[in-house]
Parts: sequence; structure tokens; C-alpha cells
Amino acid sequence: MSLESEVGPAGETALPGTLPEPLYAELVAFRRDLHMHPELGNQEFRTTAAIKERLEQAGLKPRVLSGGTGLICDVGVEDGKREGGAELLALRADIDALPIPDTKEDCPYRSTVPDRAHACGHDVHTTVVLGAGLVLADLHRRGRLPRPVRLIFQPAEEVLPGGADQAIQCGALDGVRRILAVHCDPRVDAGRIGLRHGPITSACDRLEVSLDGPGGHTARPHLTTDLVTAAARVVTDVPALVSRRVDTRAGLAVTWGRIESGHAPNVVPQHAELAGTVRCLDIEAWRQAPDIVVGAIDEVANLHRAKSEITYVRGVPPVVNDPMVTRLLRLAMTARRGAESIEDTEQSLGGEDFSWYLERVPGAMARLGVRRPGDHVVRDLHQGDFDADESAITVGVELFTAAALLDVGE
Repeated sequence: MSLESEVGPAGETALPGTLPEPLYAELVAFRRDLHMHPELGNQEFRTTAAIKERLEQAGLKPRVLSGGTGLICDVGVEDGKREGGAELLALRADIDALPIPDTKEDCPYRSTVPDRAHACGHDVHTTVVLGAGLVLADLHRRGRLPRPVRLIFQPAEEVLPGGADQAIQCGALDGVRRILAVHCDPRVDAGRIGLRHGPITSACDRLEVSLDGPGGHTARPHLTTDLVTAAARVVTDVPALVSRRVDTRAGLAVTWGRIESGHAPNVVPQHAELAGTVRCLDIEAWRQAPDIVVGAIDEVANLHRAKSEITYVRGVPPVVNDPMVTRLLRLAMTARRGAESIEDTEQSLGGEDFSWYLERVPGAMARLGVRRPGDHVVRDLHQGDFDADESAITVGVELFTAAALLDVGE
């Protein structure tokens, strides 16, 4: 049976796997509980326990990852055996929060943990995969799930190089044929998704630089290594140099997030520190990035007689959506809400460790609209006032359940 045979000419079907209203209400409460109790990467013990408990209530058998946070759970697999050796469709969620304060006002479910917030929507991702798992488990009990599905609740997405590798080492992709994910997008209205085949995110690495040299009195800077000026030149000159050493279409960009030096206005310091990220749209340029960036920093530092020590932390490659799996998501969303609920989306400079799964199996990530329709305020991820229109939970759950029902072979 082809995928298209499930979708009628008007883009509507009678697919099972919709989200019942009582379960939707439960999932909203679950998401709000996660939102109130955010946990950083590799510290998601409470979150893991809450997911595990709900899956076990549904008769499923989740397996916590070796690090103690995150878990894997199969739906449609009896006693650990896949019928006929059927390969799995995987649904992935990331469960960690960010180390920033929740600045929302008059919100009954704002974070209760100081300087911690689900400001990237991982609580929504987690709730969507949990809800999809519960709906699919019910379909399996009724004999209506054509292929087993694996739920992956991954820790530490926000911690480079990401927790995906840990999940993979724990067997997350064993027996998996395809993998799907969603990521909240506050630029897209709730009720819609954004799709793109090919690269949808960028590579992202972390950069830390220490500059050292003899300090002294600001009255005699010629007797010192003027580290404040050296640091300032690294901040301004390195991004310009890097952008001229690769094809500009590669989008290789250095952006600084921290600079520290000095303690007194009349003292040239002996030490300066800088930290930032390196992002790249093109995977081949990303492979060359460490040599290019380190070389540029050394050149600028040497010009100002500063000794440089550079820590370049490899992060993640771009998420590159597989065309066939993207097509599966398009068919699934069309079946649920019609083709008009899908919009083309651009490649962003954000990094996502979902890319590590796609280095091993075909997969795709959709952008899940979470903007309240009619809200004209420009909002973004990784900001303390981030929130989501919770109707997006229904969209995500039904997108995944439709994909699972339509993923019956080519």
C-alpha cells in the first residue's frame, strides 16, 4: 500500500489516532508541570520519572538510559520482540531546559526554579511524543498500528555536543528505520507546521579563548600587551576574517556571547576571556571550520602580542531532512489538517543534536507552530518570556500518529 492511498483527493482522511479531549487536558497539565519544574541537561531526573510513570500506567515498558535521565520506550513490541523483525519508526523528544530565568508575568505555570526555564519548548516536544505514544499504544491494543514505534526522550540537547550520542549508544536507533521530530517555532501560528527537505538547521560549535600578556599602568600601554584592545580586535576582526576564507554561501559565522577582562580603569589587565559560537550552514565548510577559526584568532592575537589559548568544542552538524521522510510528514499533516496547514520554512542558524540521529538513519524535523494566531509580537526561542499556544500539542500528537499510520512501506 502506498502512502498516497491513505490520503483522499481533498487532503482529508478518516485516519484513527486523533487526540481525545480528556487526554488533551491531561497532556496540557503534564506540560505545565514540566514547565514549572525545568531541569538542565543530564539533571532531568524528575522529568524522566514523570514520563516513565505515565508510560507504565499505559502498560508500556520504558527503559531509562544509562546516565539516569532520558528513556526509550517501544510501542507495538511484545516481550521485546518485533513481529516479523519489523523495523521501527522513532519519535524523538528532548527533555532538558535552559539556564535562564522565566520572565513571564501573571502566568500560573511559570518556572518555580530560579534561573531555569523551558524557553525552547522542550516541554512541548516531550508532551507531544508522550501523547503520541499513548494514542499509538491504544491503537496497538485495538490491532490498528501497522508498524512498531519507538519513543525517544533524550536528555541534554542544550549541552554540546548534545545528548543524542548518549541515547544512540544506549540503543535508541537499534532496529530503527526512520526517525521524526518537531521543534517549536514561535514565528509559525499554532495549527500549522513548517517543512523543508535538505538542511533545516546549521552546524553549531562552541569557542572559548584566553588571551594573556604582561599588564601594567594605563599611562604606559606601550610597556604592556594591551589585552583589552587585543580582545576587542579578536571580537571584531575574527568574524570578518572567517567570512572571507570560505564561500560566503556556507554561512560560516562567529558570534561572541561573553567577554571579560580587567578590574580597574587605570590598570591594563594580564588576562582576557572570550566565548562564543561558530555556526555554519554547509557541512563541508563545517568540517574545515576549526582550522579556519583557530588560525584567524591566532593571527589577530599575534598582531597584538597576546598569547592565545583556544578551546574549540565540536558541537553538532546541520540537521539535513531526508526528502522521503519529509514527504511522510507532509502527507501526515495533509491528512490531518489539509495542505494549507503546511508552510515552507527556511534553514536557520540554530543548532540541533537531532542531526546525530540523521547521520545514521533517514529522518526529518518539522517546525511546530506555537504562536497564538493574531499575536503580532515578535517572539523568539531562548528568551525568558517564551511560551506556546498549547493547541500545538494536539497538532504535534496527531501529526506523529498519522505519520505512524502512513509509514507502511514504499
